Amino acid sequence: MKVHPTSIIHPKSKIDDSVEIGPFCIVGEDVEIKKGSKLLSHVVLKGPTSIGEENIFYQFSTIGEDTPDKKFKGEKTKLEIGNRNIFREGVTVHRGTVQDNSITSIGSDNLLMAYSHIAHDCVVGDGNVFANNAGIAGHVSVGNNITIGALTTIHQFCNIGDYSFIGMNTSINMDIPAFVKVAADPARVIGLNSVGMTRNNITPESLSLIKKAYKLVYRKNLKIEEAISKSKELNKDKNCSFLDIFIKSLEISKRGILR
Repeated sequence: MKVHPTSIIHPKSKIDDSVEIGPFCIVGEDVEIKKGSKLLSHVVLKGPTSIGEENIFYQFSTIGEDTPDKKFKGEKTKLEIGNRNIFREGVTVHRGTVQDNSITSIGSDNLLMAYSHIAHDCVVGDGNVFANNAGIAGHVSVGNNITIGALTTIHQFCNIGDYSFIGMNTSINMDIPAFVKVAADPARVIGLNSVGMTRNNITPESLSLIKKAYKLVYRKNLKIEEAISKSKELNKDKNCSFLDIFIKSLEISKRGILR
């Protein structure tokens, strides 16, 4: 293990021999770091935190800190991080609370740009981009392959669906269905994330079905239950997995979708 002499490593931490730790880093008790990860400089890791393989942490990122939630009383809650994530300058991530599942979870292949924030009990999937100063409040669920624009804020308990796109400086206080593009403050739906869908190799046939379902939700003045039912009819003989993702994002909404 390559550790700069100015860094402080707790003797009870578990760090793979291939990990590189640069100057002025602090790794606390109950922190596990798997192979190939790098702490460039001035990084603080607190536990219990489990970090997967080949993650990169830039200077002044603080990962696994206690939540500022006033209900938090020092319980031993967790943070779990997958593989190949990039945490840029000043990123903050807090552990969970016992009021939820006691865990904050981040998947793999995410890019968290400078000063972005993930609060307690959030669940973040794979392949997402958090642009500079994007922040999600406690208990938010972020799916996969989502872009969250700079200076965007997301309210507690919101669900952000797969392949969606949120433009810069947007305030979100309702659930965002999969594939939908949202922008402005207050937030409004401005269409489908067609560019993101194409980049993720979604076929023209699947894209066409999603567009039809999108119009049922946003253009036909239907109740959400009616739109879901008609969307399922569209998929009856097609068995399109991407349309299933769109429908499920409607069905699981608890705060109501942005329309």
